[in-house]
Amino acid sequence: MTNLLQLLIDALLMGGLYALMSVGLSLGFGVVRIINFAHGEFVMLGAYGAYWALTLLHVDPLLALPFLIVLGYLGGWLLFRGVVAWVLKAPALNQILLTFGIALVLQHIAVVLWTGDVRSAMPEYALSTTIIGDVFVVHGRLIAFLVAGTLIAALTTWLRYSETGRAVRAVAQNHDAAILMGINPGRIYALAFAMSTALGIASGAIVSFLINITPFMGFSILLKAVAIVILGGLGSIAGTVISAFILAIAETMVAYYVPEGAGWTEGVAFAVIVGILLVRPRGIIGSALAT
Repeated sequence: MTNLLQLLIDALLMGGLYALMSVGLSLGFGVVRIINFAHGEFVMLGAYGAYWALTLLHVDPLLALPFLIVLGYLGGWLLFRGVVAWVLKAPALNQILLTFGIALVLQHIAVVLWTGDVRSAMPEYALSTTIIGDVFVVHGRLIAFLVAGTLIAALTTWLRYSETGRAVRAVAQNHDAAILMGINPGRIYALAFAMSTALGIASGAIVSFLINITPFMGFSILLKAVAIVILGGLGSIAGTVISAFILAIAETMVAYYVPEGAGWTEGVAFAVIVGILLVRPRGIIGSALAT
């Protein structure tokens, strides 16, 4: 029973982080209809931003988070207007190659600026723990879960209740009908892409004190995020959150109960995808921006 409780706690905390890492990718695809292969590099940039804020300015990653989100939003908006907007009507292969090229450029810029050395932000709470009986909770993971939950709840509330959020959902669900209602799709595309980028940056700031930071960390994060988004249903925010927790539970169970299971966690993601998509080919929810 103790092992089961510890497993559930670890899976819950991991699931919140997975959800935040993936929800930005889901938002971008649900509205712009482009799978952004540079999303992992946005997470990487957010992690470096939090690391340098702590190292050079002695600013805690959580305090730097709002500023990083704003910078991520502005950077995403400029990137969309300057580059991505030009391929909206291009074949899907062109869109994939463009975002993959952006990822490579960002990765190599990080190598040139910061080398390939492994780094990690280490605020005081990163590794401290609370022990209750035989169960322990790492404060860094708990804080990351709470911040991730707050950001996802804020995004969902904004999409559901604000006028701009409803416009985003309208464009995602029916582009032509949204135009007839007076909505400017170009503005909404830029807004959604910028918010997707900002969420990626926010994810990076949170993981900066949980995992090692390198210029190459984005690829593995992208694979996990793509797996979660496909599992939940492309473009579905609710499906992404649900699938993030399903994947976290599956990975944690394998790590706990399978010999040397920690080495199998990457394969678990795709095994779960195959199993669920055989039953539900469109994913768990499978509708754009279902909340």
